[in-house]
Amino acid sequence: QLQLVESGGGLVQPGGLLRLSCAASGPSLDSYRIGWFRQAPGKEREGVSCVSNNNDSIYYANSVKGRFTISRDGAKNTVYLQMNSLKREDTAVYYCAVHRGTLQPMCVWNLYYNWGQGTQVTVSS
Repeated sequence: QLQLVESGGGLVQPGGLLRLSCAASGPSLDSYRIGWFRQAPGKEREGVSCVSNNNDSIYYANSVKGRFTISRDGAKNTVYLQMNSLKREDTAVYYCAVHRGTLQPMCVWNLYYNWGQGTQVTVSS
């Protein structure tokens, strides 16, 4: 059974960077669409970035375009989210999850499953 574990969160100053990891155990992630999502206190969970199973389609939320990059490492069965130029409004718990299919919209959280436990990202001076 596929299990996902997020790591890499922490406290960082505005303008700083972090790299989140989503490590999978069980089946290969190659056949899955992968998504990074976040949820801030009092707010709905939102899609941050998602990548199709063959990497030919990538979604970024407008709020993170040009700052965040999603990538896969098939050998490590891991997906990363490189976050640069972090802003206070990026503060949230970040989750990864998978979707086995092509349902649209691509990066809506309620189409995803096998959620990890999340990793806290706090951007503060």
